[in-house]
Amino acid sequence: LFVRGATRGDGTVGEDVTENLRTIRSIPMSLENAPARLIVRGEVYMPKKTFHALNAALEENGEKTFANPRNAAAGSLRQKDPKVTAKRKLDILVFNIQLVEGMSFTSHCETLEYLKGLRFKVIPYKKLSEIAEIDREVLRINEEREKLPCDIDGAVIKLDNLSDRQTLGSTAKFPRWAAAYKYPPEIKPTVVQDIVVQVGRTGVLTPKAVVAPVRLAGTTVTSATLHNQDFISSRDIRVGDTVLIRKAGEIIPEILKVDLSKRPEGTVPYRLPDRCPACGAPVEQDENGAFLRCTGAECPAQLSRNIAHFASRDAMDIDGLGSAIVDALIEKGLLRSPADIYYLTLEDIGSLWKSGSTAAQKLLNAIAASKAQDVSRLIYALGIRQVGAKTGKVLASRFGSLDALMNASLEELTAVPDVGEITARSIYEWFRQPQSEHLISRLRAAGVNFESLRVVTDNRFEGKTFVLTGALSKFTREEATEKIELLGGKVSGSVSKKTSFVVVGE
Repeated sequence: LFVRGATRGDGTVGEDVTENLRTIRSIPMSLENAPARLIVRGEVYMPKKTFHALNAALEENGEKTFANPRNAAAGSLRQKDPKVTAKRKLDILVFNIQLVEGMSFTSHCETLEYLKGLRFKVIPYKKLSEIAEIDREVLRINEEREKLPCDIDGAVIKLDNLSDRQTLGSTAKFPRWAAAYKYPPEIKPTVVQDIVVQVGRTGVLTPKAVVAPVRLAGTTVTSATLHNQDFISSRDIRVGDTVLIRKAGEIIPEILKVDLSKRPEGTVPYRLPDRCPACGAPVEQDENGAFLRCTGAECPAQLSRNIAHFASRDAMDIDGLGSAIVDALIEKGLLRSPADIYYLTLEDIGSLWKSGSTAAQKLLNAIAASKAQDVSRLIYALGIRQVGAKTGKVLASRFGSLDALMNASLEELTAVPDVGEITARSIYEWFRQPQSEHLISRLRAAGVNFESLRVVTDNRFEGKTFVLTGALSKFTREEATEKIELLGGKVSGSVSKKTSFVVVGE
């Protein structure tokens, strides 16, 4: 029987998506003549036709669309409600056996044929023996890839003999028995129709080019990020220019260069505004001089993204409090800071849904449940510059509580492993701002947990970095990672010069 499915995550710790995987029809829920234990790896994807139909439905309902099929597949697989995942009609291609008990194979093709016999949908492959044959096949796949049900950016060439694979081994990052051939990205001309500026949750101004719709790598592109003023100036990108555009890694649209021969008369160099387009406050260069940042303390664009970040999955994980609901609550004057989330009432939010009080009560329940989250999530949710989810865990383990972190000196913060001087100063200064003190005070009054649920009491692994490989006999990877972190250690997804120990499983 199908028991569990998880995402790859960071290579060490993934996310349990068992119930959502049960909705994918190409995954057999039971196997005939199966081994005692079988672990396979595959790629979940959203077929192109399904992706276009989904985006059309989202657009019709006034909801945010997905940028590409890969994002749509990832978002659909991580849905909390399996019913939503089921409607997205995901598919999977299995490409490897990670572990099988009671059986052995001599070649990779043999494993794939075995999986086919168990009714798994296996990735298409061809066994070849001559370099010329491989060259022809790589070219053929490139010619056919537009017709494939999913987007690909290359072809993988693998050694078939498993014993030879073991002999060759791997480098710190890649197996020596495989090579990926990446196809050159498709490049097309389009016209820059406008340049708009978006304001992020930390106040950074990010310019975006609005371009005439162009078909690239299976999707229609209508915009491309311009990063910052230096990027625009170095390429002299202007409104009205004809530009060459591609998708970096077949995912992110980017402008390569301007076709100066087609530049219309009267165009002018573009400069980012000296005031925030969302609130009108002056902007200033950040500490690195690469970006402009809004100085407005009550910028609505920052507020919306800050609150959405606070409620996001890796932060306080408040299910149902997405960007659309956040914007509606801000518009009604009910949210002016993340702390206001914990003071919402049924009367405040009941009118936001057609279903009325049922959906509203569900959101209030999710808000109440989030109060008990580990303080590591709260630290990340606060939106302190340079502090990601992993740093939140490190800080929670080291200091044990938000109060201890707030009172830490700059020297104590700098001494924390993996917290550099810039991050330490960002944390130190954030907690000493009046608005931060007010936010913390209101979160405390609302009953939000300020304590770590995983305090490090034994530091025997402090300063040590572990890499876990293979299947461990006594623990899952998640359990092993948690135990290492509880002893002050760190788990990495790959071997580097900082690696202290490599734990090798089966």
